Amino acid sequence: MPRYAIVDGHEDIAFNVLSLKRDFLQDISKLRNKKTSEDEGTPTICLPELEKGNVRIVFATIWVAPCEASPCSKGPCYKTSDEAHEQGLAQLNYYKRIESQGLIKIIETKRQLKEHLSSSTKVGLVILMEGADPIRAPKEIQDWLKAGVRIVAPAWHNTKYSGGTGAPGPLSKEGKKLMAEMENAGLILDVSHMAEESFFNALDLFHGNVIASHSNCRSYIPTDRHLSDEMIKALTSRNGVIGAVMYNGFLNPDWEKKGKVKNTVSFSAVIKHMKHVCELAGNSLHSAIGSDFDGGFGVEETPSEIGTVADLQKLGNALKSDGFSSPEVSNIMSENWVRLLERALPE
Repeated sequence: MPRYAIVDGHEDIAFNVLSLKRDFLQDISKLRNKKTSEDEGTPTICLPELEKGNVRIVFATIWVAPCEASPCSKGPCYKTSDEAHEQGLAQLNYYKRIESQGLIKIIETKRQLKEHLSSSTKVGLVILMEGADPIRAPKEIQDWLKAGVRIVAPAWHNTKYSGGTGAPGPLSKEGKKLMAEMENAGLILDVSHMAEESFFNALDLFHGNVIASHSNCRSYIPTDRHLSDEMIKALTSRNGVIGAVMYNGFLNPDWEKKGKVKNTVSFSAVIKHMKHVCELAGNSLHSAIGSDFDGGFGVEETPSEIGTVADLQKLGNALKSDGFSSPEVSNIMSENWVRLLERALPE
């Protein structure tokens, strides 16, 4: 069987380390032996499993929890911009700390990307801020850029910049300023979690590179968390890439109602969402992986083939069995994200 290079467009590594006290560097068996509360689920990600699965690059998030809408039972949450800023910096510093130990590589430039893909055996991280409230004012974009952030998602729930999941609305005045600052800085815009009104506001104002790091198709999962066909067409017309989320409740609309049985959802549901993106785009150049593993759910709530993140390798064979050609499989497993980074990262 071929061993695929994989790029995963969304994993909440630092939040799990700092808020859930999960040691990203430990073997998965040791992580799982540590008692966790039921609602956090059983871990699927750690550095050894990423290496085992040939996951070459991860878009690793800075995600801080708003107190008013937080689903998390543990860890800090924020009520003010200063609190969000402080917690976001702590997560960024975690990534820098493990890089300084020689364990991973943070990728910030085209040159670093090329060197990483050609020679490095380490896992590479591209830093993605999910929910822009750690940016206390739009002018701070330059500070976060210098610190290594390369992708910003303005929304999660609602933020001071944007309407979001479960909180419809447009970009705020500050959100419009944020779009200008992001474009000027050359950052990538991640529209996952943006309310539809703010999504189209953003595409009108922002002319840089656009992605949806972890979003599925609203035609199959009819909630505002996911992308309508019109949104997908708008993204693909802008050469955007859409990462498929591997949470069963975002793959099959009936899964929760039928008792949340893990093995009733398989990679066929993931491929269904990927195929829909490909059909709307007319090619395979816009669909990718955005697993969101351990982003508020555990292995119990992932497709039947998933035991750990290393099992993303099996998705390539599932795509082949479903009729995708070898180049199309490579596009989805890694190359679409790689080409996006080649375009978007600074020199």
